[in-house]
Amino acid sequence: MVRAVAFWCAVVAALAVALPASAHGPTRKKHAETIEINAPADKVWAAIGNFADWSWHPAVEKTEATGNAVDATRVLTLKGGGKITEKMLKRDDAKRTMSYEITEVDVKVLPVNQYSSTVTVTGDDKTSKVEWKGAFYRGFMQNDPPPELNEEAAIKAVSGVYKSGLDALKAKLEAGG
Repeated sequence: MVRAVAFWCAVVAALAVALPASAHGPTRKKHAETIEINAPADKVWAAIGNFADWSWHPAVEKTEATGNAVDATRVLTLKGGGKITEKMLKRDDAKRTMSYEITEVDVKVLPVNQYSSTVTVTGDDKTSKVEWKGAFYRGFMQNDPPPELNEEAAIKAVSGVYKSGLDALKAKLEAGG
């Protein structure tokens, strides 16, 4: 009995040492950005909540959409080239929130896979807070990704999209746009 317990303890110890060293694929990352805007929440929602028009985002040259409701799709044509195809998953105008996912993107344009995101506007008739959060995997889904497709590159790219978009939205709406 003692030998059996000792044997199993040795097996468990060996596995505990070996398992962390084994290679694995990517882990899902999450990122969020928020911004305060000196504009009414309804006005902010009218801009950012319009799935069919994201011309307020400085990276977007053109938006082509099938609508502004759940299951609508859009293609964002980016300045400098590249396209991102997205699908709206959820929408609640009363709560000023919308969720969508990327259904097609070249990882050279945005180094992510299985990306989903939610934008939410809270506030009153004077000020607003916008939260843009997403979850995604890195651009390279196998082990040992190249630097431009690793977790750090994915987080940096998503952070840049969020920050530049929110900053542009704030500037536009606070200027009366």
